[in-house]
Amino acid sequence: MPDAPRLPVPTLMLVTDRTLAGGEDALVDAVAAAVAGGVDAVQLREKDLSADRLLPLARRLREVTAQTGALLIVNGPLDVALAAHADGVHLPEAVPTIERPARPFIVGRSVHSLEAARRAEAEGAGYLIAGPIYDTSSHPGRTPAGLRLIEDIAAAVGIPVLAIGGITAERVAPVLRAGPDVIGVAVISAVLAAPSPSDAARRLRAALDAAWAETRAVRP
Repeated sequence: MPDAPRLPVPTLMLVTDRTLAGGEDALVDAVAAAVAGGVDAVQLREKDLSADRLLPLARRLREVTAQTGALLIVNGPLDVALAAHADGVHLPEAVPTIERPARPFIVGRSVHSLEAARRAEAEGAGYLIAGPIYDTSSHPGRTPAGLRLIEDIAAAVGIPVLAIGGITAERVAPVLRAGPDVIGVAVISAVLAAPSPSDAARRLRAALDAAWAETRAVRP
């Protein structure tokens, strides 16, 4: 079987929230604008949708991402990801690992601790999203872990790591300096709550590319 697809380097991932975007149609439009602005991976995360409602939305986002080659990853049932021809699935920290389908496929996992990161890597995760690093409206009341979490995880695992939680263009560079396996960031409100998702994505993309060029110069 061919190798699984990999996250682009560096990665700017948009995690969806249709409520924040203003509904499903508005979300599709916002994702299209964000992809045009430089988002190269989209995680469809709509936990309250049943599989039969999630699939049509996944298919719409697949059409959008296919236009630029951006990855589509479904945070939800494997069947939905396969039916929508997504590039992979994303699993919450506590969800059991899945059996990989017989085609190239990414399996990512959210982690909130060093122990969980090590366990996810041992179970075959292809990448990790660690956080929340900073205060974030998507997890109100949760104390942010700070850069120490992503520094510890990046030092302990050998798979790509993305930071999430309160990420802004100004915070991209400190995140990337946390370790050589930190290859990017995942955002929600930084794009979906912005007046212009395309402009917000462009600012994040520019910051990410600049920070990557700077940190890459000192990486082996």
